[in-house]
Amino acid sequence: MRLLVLGGTAWLGHRIASTALDRGHQVTTLARGESGSPPEGVQLVRADRGAPGAYDEVAEQEWDAVVDLARQPGQVRSALAALSARTRHWGFVSSCSVYAAHDTPGADESGALLPALEGDEATPETYGEGKVACEQAVLEARGSAGALVARSGLIAGPGDHSDRTGYWPLRFAHPATDDGSVLVPDSPLTTQVVDARDLADWLVRCAEDGVTGTMNASGPQVPLAEHLATAREVAGHRGELVPVSPDWLTAQGVEPWSGLRSLPLWLPLPEYAGFMARDTSAAQGAGLTCRPLAESLEDVLVWELQQGPGRPRRAGLAPLEERDLLAAARAAAGAR
Repeated sequence: MRLLVLGGTAWLGHRIASTALDRGHQVTTLARGESGSPPEGVQLVRADRGAPGAYDEVAEQEWDAVVDLARQPGQVRSALAALSARTRHWGFVSSCSVYAAHDTPGADESGALLPALEGDEATPETYGEGKVACEQAVLEARGSAGALVARSGLIAGPGDHSDRTGYWPLRFAHPATDDGSVLVPDSPLTTQVVDARDLADWLVRCAEDGVTGTMNASGPQVPLAEHLATAREVAGHRGELVPVSPDWLTAQGVEPWSGLRSLPLWLPLPEYAGFMARDTSAAQGAGLTCRPLAESLEDVLVWELQQGPGRPRRAGLAPLEERDLLAAARAAAGAR
């Protein structure tokens, strides 16, 4: 199979390219190359997808499959215009952030979507709307039976530079306190992640087999408490857990999900009860299988330690912030 990955030097794209190469395919990536290098044995075509003529070097070739990871509608439209007529299978990696509501656990792909972004460029604040516009462009060009639209859940595993899935195993391995105490959210929230390696393998197999349709692509639903217990076991943590309520965290200025002064994976309820509890039966029926959560967390911990525990992070509490919060939580508990 001749596979073209539009963006194949960063995390998931690199995994897709390496997986396809390992399965014996001829792989080309088209990217600026600023996020890294493609796997050895993969051809890199350097191009800025926002510039005129970005696809000139690949547009006259025949492709068995294209996998596009873009978040910018303009890039998706230009790729389809240049490449769709010469491509057998089209795969687009979307996101469960396209849904208009996230309060219903078990919701499937029929849920209402956000309004599509008008224009070509999404911002971080309009990420979901941008992905909706990307999906619409793919389906308009290829038809509902002519493309795979994979609405990915939270991607986990080694290489997670968002710092969300690596935060907890690293924190349990390197607590912020001398006594090993770790602050954790006390919430009945459900978590749901998909390892980048499993998602990449599935996307390549879908390209091989010509699988099409729109599908939620994520892993099993795991209660947050069980997810944290797994991260703790992987890290060998034996210190005290200090559970605090979501209301208390909010009052202390702790953000959910990601960003500075945050606790990753925690989300407000009830409005996000279904954000990481999507129905993935369609993708499972199409062959998506996921490794155990413990394996993903163990491997991301190894990667985190290789990166350096003290590096600046995009998500989580800084050690000093956590020590202050632990002191405040214990003081509040003592005053009751």
